Amino acid sequence: MPELRTARLLLRPWRESDLEPWAAMMADPEVREHLGELLTREQSDALVARMRAEFDRRGFGWWALESRESGEFLGRAGLDVVDEGMPFAGVDVGWRLARAAWGHGYATEAGLACLAFGFETLGLPEIIATTTLANVRSQAVMRRIGMARDPAADFEDPSVPEGPLRRCVLYRTPRPAAGMIAP
Repeated sequence: MPELRTARLLLRPWRESDLEPWAAMMADPEVREHLGELLTREQSDALVARMRAEFDRRGFGWWALESRESGEFLGRAGLDVVDEGMPFAGVDVGWRLARAAWGHGYATEAGLACLAFGFETLGLPEIIATTTLANVRSQAVMRRIGMARDPAADFEDPSVPEGPLRRCVLYRTPRPAAGMIAP
């Protein structure tokens, strides 16, 4: 599993020591506000196991996100193949941070590193991002990393029950011209 480094962040393989802070994030109502139900420790651990297995199988996926200065676990960031059954296909960039890590520019920094990896290493022609219509914070990150909303592609997430989390937006960014990628 490759590691990515930015000025302040390390995107790295998951460790056993990440399970507890990750579970705390997945049980935090503010972190889960746009994601749905809170996860139990068992569900949270199973999610990490799936992320690890998918990364090993594909060579990309969700990295654990760590502060290079303090070594503190901050959350996750990465690239994921869009699930079958969605009204679009592609590779999705995303992030999920512990509440204490919000507002420091970490999602933007990690998102840019993931885009660079996707375009430079994986050779992707386009990367997308999705979130709920109400998640204006994530949408702001998407704009900061150079993505543009595609209103014609906004969608109802078929994996989500009826309610406010079902209506989603889609952002896109094409592969930049050679030499234009800078995390």
